[in-house]
Amino acid sequence: MELDKNHCVKMNDGNKIPAVGFGTYSPDAVQKSKCEEATKVAIEVGFRHIDGAFVYGTEEEVGRAIQAKIADGTVKREEIFYTGKPGADLSPMDENGKLIFDIVDLHKTWEAMEACKDAGLVKSIGVSNFNHRQLKMILSKPGLKYKPVVNQVECHPYLNQSKLLAFCKSKDILLEAYCALGSQRDKMWIDQSTPVLLEDPVLGTIAKKYNRSPALIALRYQLQRGIVVLFKSFTRKRIEENFQVFDFQLSEEDMTTIDGLNKNLRYLNLIQLVDHPQYPFKDE
Repeated sequence: MELDKNHCVKMNDGNKIPAVGFGTYSPDAVQKSKCEEATKVAIEVGFRHIDGAFVYGTEEEVGRAIQAKIADGTVKREEIFYTGKPGADLSPMDENGKLIFDIVDLHKTWEAMEACKDAGLVKSIGVSNFNHRQLKMILSKPGLKYKPVVNQVECHPYLNQSKLLAFCKSKDILLEAYCALGSQRDKMWIDQSTPVLLEDPVLGTIAKKYNRSPALIALRYQLQRGIVVLFKSFTRKRIEENFQVFDFQLSEEDMTTIDGLNKNLRYLNLIQLVDHPQYPFKDE
């Protein structure tokens, strides 16, 4: 992944995306209340890629933060890359409110996204949580006008997504990693018995070697694999620290060692959606 001087990478539609993004998902009201200030801090530190979604319930807070940093001269609007994800209005449902997202509906939804791009409402369009088969469904769609620029999925050393990464690279689609530091201990979505990635002794040993934190090692690992990476924290110290991911390089030997941590372990299984006809995690 070739980065420019602003740490951005070019997507298949010609637009650029900052290689490191700031996540704004907040699991509860207490965390949501911190989101606005944390987003301001992230922009002050240097983050220009802000990742949001309708379902996060923090778009208002994030919007205020971005507007405040534009108003005080910290950043210009054109310098901010904001990722949004539509709500249920683009999810086909039957008369009982049940999702009926089959291949036809998937194509229709993608056409709606293409129309948004044609209308100038968005600059780029991508997908999230798509597996290999679902990406093929989009790419083989008759009359496809735009292919996805990114596929945002869970990806970290315990789930390195090597096969999906290879497929995306072959189609000039960027893989974008959420949960890049493992579990955030969200009791609503994540099994609390799963191991904590940043406590892994192998990551700890490599971190000491480079005089960096395990979090920085996990983030740098992804960048060197050609993956756009998302990071979330509401602590200024961690936000500042993790933006230093561009300041060092992991050796090939250490990259291979981290590859060996893969367990195909998901923190976010979305088991609440397991009966959905397009539940993405039934495939490898």
